[in-house]
Amino acid sequence: MNVRALILGFVLALSALPALPQGFADMGRAADGFALPRRGAFSFPADHGAHPDFRIEWWYLTASLTGQDGTPYGAQWTLFRTALAPGEGEGWSSPQLWMGHAAVTTPERHLYAERLARGGIGQAGVTVEPFHAWIDDWQMTTRAAPGADALSALDLTAGGDAFSYALSLEATGPIVAQGEGGYSVKSAAGQASRYYSQPFYGVTGRVTIDGQTVPVTGQAWLDREWSSQPLAPDQTGWDWFSLMFDDGSRLMGFRLRDAGSGFTSATWIAADGTPTPMPPGALRVTPLREADVADRSVPVEWRLELPARGVDVTVTAVNPGAWMGTLVPYWEGPILIAGSHRGRGYLEMTGY
Repeated sequence: MNVRALILGFVLALSALPALPQGFADMGRAADGFALPRRGAFSFPADHGAHPDFRIEWWYLTASLTGQDGTPYGAQWTLFRTALAPGEGEGWSSPQLWMGHAAVTTPERHLYAERLARGGIGQAGVTVEPFHAWIDDWQMTTRAAPGADALSALDLTAGGDAFSYALSLEATGPIVAQGEGGYSVKSAAGQASRYYSQPFYGVTGRVTIDGQTVPVTGQAWLDREWSSQPLAPDQTGWDWFSLMFDDGSRLMGFRLRDAGSGFTSATWIAADGTPTPMPPGALRVTPLREADVADRSVPVEWRLELPARGVDVTVTAVNPGAWMGTLVPYWEGPILIAGSHRGRGYLEMTGY
């Protein structure tokens, strides 16, 4: 099957879906037949793998990197799973669809690539023991020591036209449950996902752009999330922040946009990895400056306030033009943090 036919088949299949992996407004449609998130403890290593009875899922890694000359870089590696129907199947009968996104960002350039695959034929997937996530030749592979969590040490590779990267990740802290023990509420109506993160990676490796390879070091953050109806019907997109402060603490926060003031949620993560979920509305997010990106106006500088933890920071995009012009487009790029806390992080904005 040639690539053009595969893409056409993928698009036609998605047209019949109630949701895309990042279909934004469509993610508020009913989830008839699919499993719904429940409160409870995670089960590792099983929960590192796929949950085919849920409609959508992702393995989402972002890295804030620095070259030897001090230039900031960003790298993204994402594997999305979307189900036509609950459950698995063999060969082309599998109802699971896969999509991969990879990107490298510098202050001047944003390079990205997209891969599409059908489940059941070996082109993409996730195995648990040993942990291995892939789509085509893009790889996220464990090299954890026996007895250690599979996500505690990873090798990561991906690439596209004019760019590639190979990164090694070592966790220096624990996995963190987002929300109430991993039950992350997304609206006043109660839509939710199962959500955990590994926000404590140290990174070494290399980034190649136009054939020029640059050694890099930095930090990375991995998000794991699955659900079947994560948005309310009136929600149109989100603004998601992962903040890695220089003092070792972390903050995850998001705003889900609707016709009113939106729904915000946050988790404060102490330097030792202890999470404190914040009540809805505790995080205040205010766009400060917009830029014209891909024929639309997108906020590229924000003020974030979390008074309960003394946080009052400004986050600014390293590259305002970090637009992912993929099948479902969105903005994704590294940010710099200044104010009450300093550091680096990542911003994702959908639905603009």
